[in-house]
Amino acid sequence: MTPTKDYPALIFYDRPRFGKIYNKLTHRIFEWGFWKVVSGPLKKYWVQQHGEGPDDFSCPYPKQRTAANPTIISSSPVVFSVSKDWPEHVHSYGNWFMDSDHSYQPEEKLERFLKAGEPPVYIGFGSVGDKKNADETTALVIKALKLAGKRGIINIGGSGMNHTGEITEDILFVKDIPHEWLFPKMSAVVHHGGAGTTAEGLRAGVPSVIIPYGNDQFAWGRKIHELGAGAKAIPRKELTAEKLSAAISCTQVNEIRSKAQEIGKQIRAEKGAEKAAQVIIDTLETFGNK
Repeated sequence: MTPTKDYPALIFYDRPRFGKIYNKLTHRIFEWGFWKVVSGPLKKYWVQQHGEGPDDFSCPYPKQRTAANPTIISSSPVVFSVSKDWPEHVHSYGNWFMDSDHSYQPEEKLERFLKAGEPPVYIGFGSVGDKKNADETTALVIKALKLAGKRGIINIGGSGMNHTGEITEDILFVKDIPHEWLFPKMSAVVHHGGAGTTAEGLRAGVPSVIIPYGNDQFAWGRKIHELGAGAKAIPRKELTAEKLSAAISCTQVNEIRSKAQEIGKQIRAEKGAEKAAQVIIDTLETFGNK
């Protein structure tokens, strides 16, 4: 994200707000903090490859807002608006989704499950879950689905949940199903709030329930709720079956479902990757030989 007075940097987004000057300061803090973390390894690599450090080895982010060095943001303007205080060479056209090659073929049991009843709820926490608590988390999720009266698809492809011995016709355990294919077929998606998973949920036009574990996941949880495209986020440390059940039920309200569908339609029309690529091509053609 580029510094702006309109909203704080992502890692500060779900914290108390102190006005426009504070908002912009959080972006500066994040830029310099991130550079401090990565600059050491970058310089070491440069020395290994070239024998000495690069000239003017300083924080690069403020330099990347010019015609020759533009900034391109992989985010939808529907989600984070294009700020009026951004320099003209900051571009935000939408997420950089890769077009599917349509090669994915679902297993027969998945197709049968999808056709057997109403659209289910997807639940998956990627790789951020705790293996030690996987059984407990899985039991919590199954209980929440039962309380909400919803069918569910549970992704055990990460480390957060396990396939249990409990067999039920309303629950299906899966691994490695492309979100692009699966999410549009769901009635809601419950996940950890990673940027990519959140973007796919929004593109699919289905409501989300975000269970943030850390970092920018809290920001996406808050943003989804602000947009009206999902329930209020539940931090993982506060998660209970009852809270998750209530959040899932909240996503089935017509107002939230309609808002999610509206946002999804807008995002699918953006062509963010295509427009970002054109900025790169134009920049290289103009400045590449200089």
